Amino acid sequence: NHMEEMSLEAMKAISMAIVVGLGMIGPGIGIGILVSKALEAIGRNPEASGKIQTTMFIGIAFTEALAIFAIVVGFIVKFG
Repeated sequence: NHMEEMSLEAMKAISMAIVVGLGMIGPGIGIGILVSKALEAIGRNPEASGKIQTTMFIGIAFTEALAIFAIVVGFIVKFG
């Protein structure tokens, strides 16, 4: 019985790592593309940098929320 409980905890830890790892891939790529395009737009039109940066940070916040959801789901898997 003790070995079953150890393997269950190990499976929960591995599951959490997989969930969080895969859940970070999308937001990481998304934020990279978002910042890249924002810098490209600022390079083309420097006068609009204030509006572009504001919109970029709002986009980053929404994209980062998806990563936070992945962390929450990982904790639910680990401790649920």
